Amino acid sequence: MDTKTVAKAGVPHPGLLAWLSASRIDYEIHEHAVTQTARQTARAEGVDPRTFAKVVGVRTADGQSILLVLDATDRVDLTRARKALGLGSVRLLTEAELTALAPECEAGAIPAVGALFGLRTYADHAIAQDAAISFNAGTHHTSVRVDREAWEHAVGVVYCDLAEQTELAPAWAR
Repeated sequence: MDTKTVAKAGVPHPGLLAWLSASRIDYEIHEHAVTQTARQTARAEGVDPRTFAKVVGVRTADGQSILLVLDATDRVDLTRARKALGLGSVRLLTEAELTALAPECEAGAIPAVGALFGLRTYADHAIAQDAAISFNAGTHHTSVRVDREAWEHAVGVVYCDLAEQTELAPAWAR
């Protein structure tokens, strides 16, 4: 990705494009049919679901909210997340809590950029394997595709083991 392009006239989160530009991250915005899951969005965008980043919000026992980023094909393992974050407990945020954190975003379409919301961002090791990643741009009909390495440095992502293990191996080891 060497240019900033807009595939169609989508309406992403108001601060996302400014943040990407300020962070000097090249991006592509894609408009697609309305989708409700990360896998559906990956299919609608025409990308491998293993390169579409799903964002999961969690709350710690002391009331902090954190964004977790996983491949669309994976599920968060809260026990692994708790251990990786060094916390006594962690729970999923409710839809109302997610909406309160990011009122400019549609519920379930938060971009994988915790800095936009004053949140820390952790990602599963599987994300580090991708050259480029896509994620929701604040709506269920727009997504953004970026260079993963540029995103990771700008966001200050911490990689850890967050995904449920399959019978074969954890997501990051596949």
